[in-house]
Amino acid sequence: MIIKSIEMSNFRNYERAQLEFHEGTNVLFGDNAQGKTNVLEAIFVGGTTKSHKGSKDSEMIKSGEKEAHIRYFIEKRGRTLKVEIHMKKGSSKGIAIDGLPIKNSNELLGLSNIVFFSPEDLSIIKDGPEERRRFINMELCQLNKAYLFYLTQYKKVLKQRNALLKQIQDNKDLRNTLEIWNSQMTEHGKKIIGIREEFIEKLNEMMKKKHACLTGGKEQIDLIYHPNCSQNDFENQLFLSEDRDVFLGTTTVGPHRDDMIFITEDKDLRKYGSQGQKRTAALSLKMAEIEIVENAIGEKPILLLDDVLSELDRNRQNYLLENIKGIQTIITCTGLEEFIQNKINIDRTFEIVNGNVVNGGN
Repeated sequence: MIIKSIEMSNFRNYERAQLEFHEGTNVLFGDNAQGKTNVLEAIFVGGTTKSHKGSKDSEMIKSGEKEAHIRYFIEKRGRTLKVEIHMKKGSSKGIAIDGLPIKNSNELLGLSNIVFFSPEDLSIIKDGPEERRRFINMELCQLNKAYLFYLTQYKKVLKQRNALLKQIQDNKDLRNTLEIWNSQMTEHGKKIIGIREEFIEKLNEMMKKKHACLTGGKEQIDLIYHPNCSQNDFENQLFLSEDRDVFLGTTTVGPHRDDMIFITEDKDLRKYGSQGQKRTAALSLKMAEIEIVENAIGEKPILLLDDVLSELDRNRQNYLLENIKGIQTIITCTGLEEFIQNKINIDRTFEIVNGNVVNGGN
């Protein structure tokens, strides 16, 4: 799987730009704040419909403009596909695949598989559970259509149940209708918990191996799924929490409150790990993510590296670059000196200056 090219108009700081990528290593270089990361964001939006930063559509439209367009071509199993995305302020984005509009943006997920690695990925390790759930959901939604369905339905039911809980505060008679939403939440929630459990178990096996290589076997890591409640106990916990939920006006149990914990030396890495240990864990996680995607789809994913090399020491740089051979990679950096010094192969370079590709395709 590779991305062949991307065209952007009025996206972030780009008025108009087109980049044609090599199937190997592509490097976007230039000073900071010129728009290198914006290219990676456009690719990610083209593959997932969402920004890796969590930005709203309106925030990605160039200042002073009302709409933005992304068009990109991917090659998958010998077939070239065209993806077009139209973002317009005040309305939902329009998406077309090979010229045919799709009604539901979820139809795009899984068409291309992208692994995005940036210094901000430390937030998966060091921030709250929401960041880790976001990582789990984004990965599973690209790999598992059933999970995407269960998660979509669960979120709809959760929204309805929370609205009902607030209404019950004013009208106690409505409490009898909670059972309907409890039943639907249980049905979809159990499926989500089961799929997450299996996914994190596989991810943990791969991550342990990557981490051992990175640390020379000096450190071990464990990735532990920490569900808010188990599959078997979800229905019971939902029933027992009803009084509290009505009082608070929100649902307090369920997979929307799950977490996963990184353990090193029998300690929670988020609370007790050093910055270096967290960086190593983030790198191990991303390398494991690449492998789990490849195993799931039978193809290597597209890899986006946003200013990652500057955050890693020489050993970790070498490990990363050695392990991504054969994967189409698009890397951002401020200069090419480090690549030249380390004799790292570069297949194509693009110089980015103030939202313009001034030197590309070399």
